[in-house]
Amino acid sequence: MKMRFVLTLLVALLSMPTWAAMQTVTLSVPGMTCSTCPIIIKIALSKVEGVSQVDVSYPDREAVVTFDDTRTSMKALTEATSNAGYPSTPLASGADRE
Repeated sequence: MKMRFVLTLLVALLSMPTWAAMQTVTLSVPGMTCSTCPIIIKIALSKVEGVSQVDVSYPDREAVVTFDDTRTSMKALTEATSNAGYPSTPLASGADRE
């Protein structure tokens, strides 16, 4: 009986969805031309389900986005900026740049 319980518990644990993995990505947004642009981009990205934090830098023309990769994707992030009028592309991570 104990063995059956342990096996049932093990199967239940293994069949659970993968735990959420928070990711941070930097998007290049070259179309920022004024100090209002970062506000629009931040609002657009914040509306994407799964996004937990957005920091937009006008001087660098970049947006740093932290998101739950089980609830959204890189494609959804770039679509959100494009739909707001600011096409973006992901930058290579620091490890990839070296």
